[in-house]
Amino acid sequence: MHIALWPGSVYPLGAHWDGKGTNFALFSENATGVELCLFDRADQETRISLGEVSNFVWHGYLPGVGPGQRYGYRVHGSYDPETGHRFNPNKLLIDPYTKAIDGDVGNGAELFGYLWDDPAEDLSFSELDSAPLMPKSVVVDQGFDWENDTLLQTPWHETIIYEVHVKGFTKSHPDIPEALRGTYAGMAHRAAIEHLQRLGITAVELMPVHHFLACPGYLADQGLRNYWGYDSVNYFAPYSGYSASGTLGEQVNEFKEMVKALHKAGIEVILDVVYNHTGEGNRLGPTLSLRGIDNRNYYHTVPDNERYYMDFTGCGNTLFMGHPQVLKLVMDSLRYWVTEMHVDGFRFDLASALARELFEVSSLAAFFNIIHQDPVLADVKLIAEPWDVGDGGYQVGNFPVLWSEWNGKYRDTVRDFWRSVDSTLGEFAYRLTGSPDLYFQTNGRRPNASINFITAHDGFTLRDLVSYNEKHNEANGEGNRDGESHNSSWNCGVEGDTDDPEVLSLRDRQQRNFITTLMLSQGIPMLLAGDELGRSQQGNNNAYCQDNEISWLDWSQQDEQDGFVNFCRELIYFRRQHPVFRRRKWFQGQSIRGTELDIGWYNPDGTGMTQSQWDVGYAKSIAVFLNGNKIPSPGPQGQRISDDSFLLCFNAHYDTIEFTLPDGFHENRWQMIIDTKESRFVTSDRIFTGSQAVPVIGRAIVVLRQLT
Repeated sequence: MHIALWPGSVYPLGAHWDGKGTNFALFSENATGVELCLFDRADQETRISLGEVSNFVWHGYLPGVGPGQRYGYRVHGSYDPETGHRFNPNKLLIDPYTKAIDGDVGNGAELFGYLWDDPAEDLSFSELDSAPLMPKSVVVDQGFDWENDTLLQTPWHETIIYEVHVKGFTKSHPDIPEALRGTYAGMAHRAAIEHLQRLGITAVELMPVHHFLACPGYLADQGLRNYWGYDSVNYFAPYSGYSASGTLGEQVNEFKEMVKALHKAGIEVILDVVYNHTGEGNRLGPTLSLRGIDNRNYYHTVPDNERYYMDFTGCGNTLFMGHPQVLKLVMDSLRYWVTEMHVDGFRFDLASALARELFEVSSLAAFFNIIHQDPVLADVKLIAEPWDVGDGGYQVGNFPVLWSEWNGKYRDTVRDFWRSVDSTLGEFAYRLTGSPDLYFQTNGRRPNASINFITAHDGFTLRDLVSYNEKHNEANGEGNRDGESHNSSWNCGVEGDTDDPEVLSLRDRQQRNFITTLMLSQGIPMLLAGDELGRSQQGNNNAYCQDNEISWLDWSQQDEQDGFVNFCRELIYFRRQHPVFRRRKWFQGQSIRGTELDIGWYNPDGTGMTQSQWDVGYAKSIAVFLNGNKIPSPGPQGQRISDDSFLLCFNAHYDTIEFTLPDGFHENRWQMIIDTKESRFVTSDRIFTGSQAVPVIGRAIVVLRQLT
């Protein structure tokens, strides 16, 4: 079959359909030849040599070729791993800029650039054809009726994030048609969105949706899958496995329909993105895309021994952000998801790895400088997971202005406080007030730099956090060796399931303590999907490979958990109604210690905290006064913001503590709003005055609102 080939254009990279034909363009600085491979419906392959090369971009235009066309690349060049080159034209490669991918990567020796039967010898060369096991890139039509949809740009201080897995959220939802469950369309379904709206969520943070290596051999052999999706093989294509409508480009429009539906409901869409590494793994991994296109430029190889990869991610490889084309790839991807897919922000997995131009993490790395200058990305939400696994990779508090961070210290401190670890009171106070010790610096960061969370996808669920002392990851097939061993969890007296009413009551109260602390802290709260439903993973704290009921939300128990769901709803609504809990600026003087007018810290006996008391090991109870009349930031129209004033009484001691109203507060009337010993949010109309004691049972929170 004769196919006309025109010279085409160097720009844009990828496959671009203009209504009459498709331009194909691929960057490879070190290739000696590139073949564009077209596949028909019967998987018959037609190879076309691209002879035009401009600025290391191989390009060509095919008239008459349009949306739905499946394709890939075969790239020729030196196969010399010791100098960093791993070209092998026997391996079909995914276009790094393709906007859709048909199918998943299979398993077999054909995927590897070397002879698989002797994996220690990756210097060998495989002539096996990988095309039958490779998904195909797809030409797409980007036309879509957005119906005037725009980014929501919800102010940071009004944001409440819900970390959620696209498939796991709806896979078991009884009110969603079975064909839509676990898909983008399921996420856009009325029943799914109504749950988010009732809960009060303003943004969903979707776990990875970039097309990823779904079933690597080491998991497939055990009947498991890569459920979380942190092994991207492309940064433009939404994962086809979450599509209900098809894989030949239909998944792109289905994703857009999901975003449009969520936006109509007032909910932003934030993507968890993995630009630090790819699913090709270390030197013994498969050749799927970047490795076969230009390995030495795309990946951070070991100087003087380029057969090996620098691994700051624990996943075998690290993208080399010091190369202009790698930076371009990432930036083009980010802009694409904002301009074409209308997402509202990004959470960057292992973001410290992105700042490694050589070895050290630098807040002035090229990646951050480019983002700060980019007009498309300047107004979207940018969230860093501020660590990687390399030396110096823990960078909580060190990211530049415009960035917010997952605050791992918040998670650890709040967990330790509620399991009554000694000497945590001072740090707990920092976390409650937005972590000024981490984020108040000369670079102008504010409390919204702190993404506060108790639980996330990686680790225990909230229910398991109060039910297990130890991880139970046997289902992962790694002998319970995987996953974090130090979880700062407490099982409340019994490991795992129990019928003991006292233990169950304490576990329920601890969950209310955690969620109340989270929603009353300065900074941005993030809730893990399903925690409001009491979701358990049976103690598995590393369910990355559990694409089953262990990970999916169990909606059948919603009725049993109605009390906690309603508590969460009312608590989130309470936060959204009261600006004193979501200040845009630090407390006066940026000090958490003392009795400034806008905040006060008190012992249970009503006396002010002294400097020496903060580090006392046995101190586990404190009262915090928040003055609603001393909020420094104006409203959106410049108006003065005022709110009610509150007294928060925290008791992490095992026994009841009677709190006394501080001096100067006796003339006021104080209404009890929250008591976490109760399953209801508003417990009663109890009013406290004068020197009347406020009892707070062991491990509980009482919140009082000033009436007069």
